[in-house]
Amino acid sequence: TLTARSVATALGLSFSRVQFTPDLLPSDITGTHVFTEGERGFVFNEGPIFANVVLADEINRAPPKTQSALLEAMEEQQVTVDGETRALPSPFFVIATQNPVEHEGTFVLPEAQVDRFAVKANMGYPSRDGEAELLHRRASREKQSPSIESVLAPDQVRALQDAPEAVRVDDALITYILDICRATRDDPRVAIGVSPRGTQRLFESARARAVIDGRDYVTPDNLKAIAAPVLAHRLVLTADARVDDVGKTTIIDDVLEETPVPTVDHSSA
Repeated sequence: TLTARSVATALGLSFSRVQFTPDLLPSDITGTHVFTEGERGFVFNEGPIFANVVLADEINRAPPKTQSALLEAMEEQQVTVDGETRALPSPFFVIATQNPVEHEGTFVLPEAQVDRFAVKANMGYPSRDGEAELLHRRASREKQSPSIESVLAPDQVRALQDAPEAVRVDDALITYILDICRATRDDPRVAIGVSPRGTQRLFESARARAVIDGRDYVTPDNLKAIAAPVLAHRLVLTADARVDDVGKTTIIDDVLEETPVPTVDHSSA
């Protein structure tokens, strides 16, 4: 929650947090029409999905029907309630969390839902210094959370989102992206490989990584750096692979190892 709120504040965006529970309904996320005496009719009350940054906390605690309420929002940046389509704020993106240890009272996320998340990251334990900072922060009750100030405005965020569109991707690298993603579909340990949506997300994320690195072109190293976070969560493993406790990131690492890396000439860049 602190991470998501800090990102929203730093980017000058609105923030909303939804605690997913087994009794959460889709209308609790998208909003609903409520009858009001003043208007003498039904008025639409926006749900928490109407924010720039939406945190779906413990998303796997809600049933698949409620989880699916995010599908249209994440793909189309809009929601449809009672047959009426409403646009969501721009920019818009969803951050979701799930507890990887406790599975009591949780539901498996639908593959279509997982596929709409561009990146999946495992937080793990903090470093020793990080954990010590938590204790020092807890010791000072007046300063439990770090202070965050806005450094951007929404228009600037949208401009930054458009920046990767100008990044060049060589034809050889497009072939490299296709080879990586299609290889996951042929791996005997994988029941369902990376979808075409995943292929596009790898392409987009590689462009964004190039921008972060200060370049206007993508390199093979850009692709290798983000392949596992972008692709691993999209894989559906076979029963034998799950029994053998095969890691999804291991499969992506193996695919990268076996896929020939193209030589790209950026001397003219």
